[in-house]
Amino acid sequence: MAKTKSTQKPVEELTYEEAVAELESIVDALESEQNPLEEAMKLFERGQELVKKCGAALESAQLKVQKLAGDSLIPFEEESE
Repeated sequence: MAKTKSTQKPVEELTYEEAVAELESIVDALESEQNPLEEAMKLFERGQELVKKCGAALESAQLKVQKLAGDSLIPFEEESE
């Protein structure tokens, strides 16, 4: 189950990897456990905060890559099976 509120780090202090791991545990808890509505809503709210944190980190990384690569950035193309 996800950590209780008292033992959680503030979202702002989490690394990207920590945020993803916690988000995965929240998803598992919401999918597999019978949580009271209030607890499920708290988990969902925390998950939304983590999604925003991860999205911002990925966007920042993408901007850095674009800045470093400049015009030489080649779009990734998936291989078709």
